[in-house]
Parts: sequence; C-alpha cells; structure tokens
Amino acid sequence: MKIVADEWMSLDAVVQSPTTPDEDPSGDFGYGGWHVPYFEPMAQKWILDGLVAADGYLFGRRTYEQFAAHWPTAGDEEQVVAQPLNTKPKYVASTTLRAPLAWQNSTLLDGDVSKAVAALRDQGDGELHLIGSAELARTLIAADLVDELRLMIDPVLLGSGKRLFPDAGGLRAWHLTNSATTPPGAILATYTRP
Repeated sequence: MKIVADEWMSLDAVVQSPTTPDEDPSGDFGYGGWHVPYFEPMAQKWILDGLVAADGYLFGRRTYEQFAAHWPTAGDEEQVVAQPLNTKPKYVASTTLRAPLAWQNSTLLDGDVSKAVAALRDQGDGELHLIGSAELARTLIAADLVDELRLMIDPVLLGSGKRLFPDAGGLRAWHLTNSATTPPGAILATYTRP
C-alpha cells in the first residue's frame, strides 16, 4: 500500500492547531485556527477527493480522539466527509489507548509504529492516508515510509509551533507531481518519492 501524508501547513511548515485555538495550544501556541481563512471550496474539494481515494487511514492518538469524538455522530450536511471516515479501516498509533477502540473499523497498531506501518505498507495495493497527526507523520517520514505528501501550504508565516519535518531528517528528494493555487493563495501540492 502507498502511504500518503495529508497535511495543512504554513509557509514555515507549522502544522500545529490549524482549525481552532483549543485544538493544540501546547507550548503556549497562540495562533490556533490559522488555516480557516484558506479553507474554501477548491481546497475543500481537494481534501474530500483525498478522503474518498483512500482505502484506509492512519492516525496518531490526538487526531484519532478528535475525529472519533465528532465524525460518528456528524450531521446530515457532513455525511460526504463522515461516510468514508466512518466506514473505511482506521489504524491508530498510540502508547496510551487500549484495544478495542470504540470508533468502528479502528485498529490499534501494536509495538513499534514504524514496523507496524511497514507491515501495512506491504499488504498490497491501495492507499493509506495519514491525516494530520504531525508527530506520527514526522516519525514515518524519518523512517522513509511516506510515499506521497499531499500538502496544503497556506500563505502565512507563524514563526513558532510544531513543524511537519524533523530537524535531523536528512536529505530526501521529492518530485512535484501536481499543484494548484486556490483563490486566497494557498498551494495544493502533491509530492512523490523518486
């Protein structure tokens, strides 16, 4: 399976708390919700296309808990997003959660997360989309397990906050395979490994 990391980030690669101020205020991060002004129809379609194309999803604990608290009871107007999230397989990296997980079709990854994701990756065709989950994304990028990056890069510099790429990640080349610019100036970019 192909591992695809779907991330919203600032120009300086910050991915912390994109949608609301209380999403992740750790480290006294004061810019929560910075992504919202750029989440317009073109970007929404791009995100939805990624959700629908996925054969399953990867989550870190925090993102999983946020999604599991909302999407199973989403209203009718949100079903276009909720349906794939609720019905497709979900794999969760956590050292604190315990199985069985309450959200349907969710599996807790056992042991070393890189080994567990490598085993999923070897299970055949399709795509597993890692949504948000910056800590897990950094781990999998460092382990050279991410095959594709789908980045929505917003035209804003935040100057602080959790960043997507590891500081000591080493040199890695990527090919730009698709890109578009939204009306408010965000870049929707897809990169694949050579």
